[in-house]
Amino acid sequence: MLVVDYRDYDTRLAAYAVIRDRAGRVLLALWNEAETPKWTMPGGGVELHETVEDAVVREVREETGFDIIVGPLLGVHTFVLPPHVRVNTADRHLKSVRVVFEATIVGGELRDEVGGTTDEARWFDLAAVPDLPRVSLVDIALEMAL
Repeated sequence: MLVVDYRDYDTRLAAYAVIRDRAGRVLLALWNEAETPKWTMPGGGVELHETVEDAVVREVREETGFDIIVGPLLGVHTFVLPPHVRVNTADRHLKSVRVVFEATIVGGELRDEVGGTTDEARWFDLAAVPDLPRVSLVDIALEMAL
């Protein structure tokens, strides 16, 4: 096991939402920073001045157009990326800490993000999710929610 002092690696704190509609569909966003775009949960990085709850509200609005209220914490997932596989090239390991909430839409209209890290937001039947090109967070978050 690799032992690295916390001062010698980068940490990314992010917050995501599992949002389902009355028909049981789940809202996903198409992440465009991978070689091939993949579906992910709406959400993203927490800014220094934000709480995780504030960040997920902001990120969902940016990526989907919806206003939400944050529901229960579903879980926290962490993983480590070595320098050579990071999306943004760096010479340090990255510890990703992903906080996943349930959320409910209270306003706004579905729209695509412009100029961000996602290109599209769309509702999917849960049965269709296994056939989508997706990041592992989708499966992790849905398992937390179900």
